[in-house]
Amino acid sequence: MQLRSRKLPRDAVHHPVFARFYARMSVTADLKGGVAAYREELLAGLSGRVIEIGAGNGLNFAHYPGAVSEVVALEPERSLRQLAVRSGLRAEVPVDVVPGAAEALPVKSEAFDAAVASLVLCTVRDLPKALAEIRRVLRPGGELRFFEHGLAPGRALAAAQRTADRTVWPLLFGGCHTARNPLAAIEAAGFELGTYRRLRIPEKGVQFPSSPCVLGVARKPFTTE
Repeated sequence: MQLRSRKLPRDAVHHPVFARFYARMSVTADLKGGVAAYREELLAGLSGRVIEIGAGNGLNFAHYPGAVSEVVALEPERSLRQLAVRSGLRAEVPVDVVPGAAEALPVKSEAFDAAVASLVLCTVRDLPKALAEIRRVLRPGGELRFFEHGLAPGRALAAAQRTADRTVWPLLFGGCHTARNPLAAIEAAGFELGTYRRLRIPEKGVQFPSSPCVLGVARKPFTTE
């Protein structure tokens, strides 16, 4: 793996309380909420070199197919990064967990066959810049696999999302913004949208601001025209 030096603090994000909560909650969501199946769908068919943005505690690692030759997994939060390192050691594909921020990926341009963004675009501080960086590090024709929170289609829940984003939600949930529109942002960054589908997590019961999600694939064009 070839990393490039960027002038960023090693811990660009520091949410130790949220990190402990997320580590427990995410495992429960995988086991009881069906999220593990979405991770499997997200990563199916990947091959070659992959960069994962915001790896969290590394729950995706167990779902990478054997055709993946290397995963470079960036996680800016120290506590989650330590958990991700342990998950990487148990993975069946080579995983290298490194510090780094989505807005300044410490890797060379056009170095990866695919990028994975899993429940992370809602938390980045500068979404257009993060997506521009993902596009930079992908080879032409490379895929962006995404599984993200998104703006609700219904007016009532969308209004609740915007209110939550303006008040306590980002403070409580590690900078998460539920009312972002990842599909529009991905297209605006110059990606070609492929197939995608909208999800609700959990599928039944009470809806939360974070319940509306979208899972799909986009591609970096072969040309810049």
